[in-house]
Amino acid sequence: MPSTFFGLNIGSTGLYTYKSALNTTAHNIANTETKGYTRQVLGQQADKALRVNNTYGMAGTGVVVTGVTQMRNQYYDMKFWTNNTLNGEYSIKGHYMTELQNYFNDVTLDGFTVTFNSMYDSLQELSKNPSSLAVRNQVINYGKTLAEYFNSLATSVKRIQEDCNFEINNKVNQINSIAQQIATLTKQINTLEVGGGVACDIRDQRALLIDELSEIVNVSVTEKTVGDGVGVNSYVVKINGQTLVDTSEYNTLKTVSREHKVNQNDIDGLYYVVWEKSGQIFDTYSSSLGGSLQALFEIRDGNNAHNLKGSVTAIAGEETLVMSNCNINSEEMLNIPESGVITVDNREYVYNGFEVKIGADGKYTYTFSLDQPVEVSVTNVSAAIGKSVNYKGIPFYMAKLNEFVRCFARAFNEVHREGEDLEARDGIDFFNATHKVSGRNYTFGPLKSSADYPTYDFTTFSSQTGAYEVVVPDDKPLYGSYYFMTADNFTITKELMDDPSYFAAAAGEPEGEPDNGFLDHGVEDNTIVDKLIALKSDKSMFRQGPPDAFFQTLVADLGIDTKKAMNFSINQRNILESITNQRLSVSGVDIDEEAMSLVRYQNAYNLSAKVISVMDEIYDKLINYMGV
Repeated sequence: MPSTFFGLNIGSTGLYTYKSALNTTAHNIANTETKGYTRQVLGQQADKALRVNNTYGMAGTGVVVTGVTQMRNQYYDMKFWTNNTLNGEYSIKGHYMTELQNYFNDVTLDGFTVTFNSMYDSLQELSKNPSSLAVRNQVINYGKTLAEYFNSLATSVKRIQEDCNFEINNKVNQINSIAQQIATLTKQINTLEVGGGVACDIRDQRALLIDELSEIVNVSVTEKTVGDGVGVNSYVVKINGQTLVDTSEYNTLKTVSREHKVNQNDIDGLYYVVWEKSGQIFDTYSSSLGGSLQALFEIRDGNNAHNLKGSVTAIAGEETLVMSNCNINSEEMLNIPESGVITVDNREYVYNGFEVKIGADGKYTYTFSLDQPVEVSVTNVSAAIGKSVNYKGIPFYMAKLNEFVRCFARAFNEVHREGEDLEARDGIDFFNATHKVSGRNYTFGPLKSSADYPTYDFTTFSSQTGAYEVVVPDDKPLYGSYYFMTADNFTITKELMDDPSYFAAAAGEPEGEPDNGFLDHGVEDNTIVDKLIALKSDKSMFRQGPPDAFFQTLVADLGIDTKKAMNFSINQRNILESITNQRLSVSGVDIDEEAMSLVRYQNAYNLSAKVISVMDEIYDKLINYMGV
């Protein structure tokens, strides 16, 4: 039989329970605008009933609190993380592709079209008055303006690469900071929950960190109880399938500057990422990496899967590698660094220079000079320089700029060298490139006036570094391949800049006839100028057509890529917003709902107090009046 004062105990359980419920509701209301907060709900159930020796069986003993739980749906969490990874990737691509497009903007700015047309307008004027030094000087200056346009464009594009590289380092530091915080919070959670409680607010902080991490890289989370329900949980966070956090332990990443370039036009000091403890390389080119980190690497290193690949044959102990059956058989398309790393059958070899022989069929055979001997003999084994990154990033657009200046300069120079200048001298290269060390101009073809003509072999060229380094006296032509010409060092030959009379507007003497210079064919000869003007509409120069069509196609491709990135970014942001709303429908705090709960719990608390008040009156009668 229950105690006479049993009713007081029932009323007190109601007071304690609904006071806790009011506190929980107040906590929810106070955190309505707290980012990452999950709505908490007080669990309650009827207390254990008391067996009594009466016909009605068992007597209720009131209410008991079972705990405070979070209203969180794991399915929505995983869905959010997956889509947040995509959102992080596309938002970064949209940002940098838009920035890249702004530099190539040929509509609102005086870009390529205006500069290119200005040079050809001046050539038209020269065609009318080929003997004029003033007009020749105008052509040369407009040519210099065109070269400076490409110099400026290359500098701007490289600046984007530098920004991406800087942000990669920031993202890696952010991952490390998040990993440390997650491990610390997990340790606190296990310490608090080992006694059976639930550390709701700390779990919210940890979940918010996972949300933040999911935007940077693809993330997966596994949580399970260790042992027989003692309250200690194993919490494992993986990025790209590799463990970042294991409960209270965490791994860190670090960025390391490359010793060697991967592409000819790369800036110095580009980072790759390794695990700090093991030194193992973190695969940043995996399609499953995801997030803003993948986007940054694709923008920085994307070559549209067009890196040098071929078959290598080498003998163990030798310090050379011979590559044939290559995918690049054109100086205009070649963008490997003068010295770098070649990967052969998963072995990396550092080369200090290379030589290229052009076969009768136009196929290239590369010979690389190595810093160390070949470890294992190989025959027709696949080899490559750099990674094949299937995205149109900075290296892709730099390669396209190089392709344009090389192809156009070659065609222009070959015509210009056919002619004679005002002093009846043989034509020289009009467009040129600057040697990065000496600052000299190259000579890109045989010069009739040179003692080397025609002995110089233009079917072979080298990097002119390492084992293939050449020292050329200042009074000798610095022969070179168009491989050395890039959008960075594109310029006008110094002799032309110093003296416009070097511009070769007239045709040279026919083969076999004595060279009488301009006395024979006159200073008013515009034969070469007309040929140069014809290059503007030469549809055979590029696969896309004439020179302006090539550049317009490049800008159009960039516009399409940028538009695609922006559309994906907007669409993914909308999808993420929808998923966030679904998530908040479960875990978010609804002010109206909490206000209703506040009233309900207040009424329940008041009624519990009323129960005690009634019991007080009953016990007053029982104790103070029945004994009289």
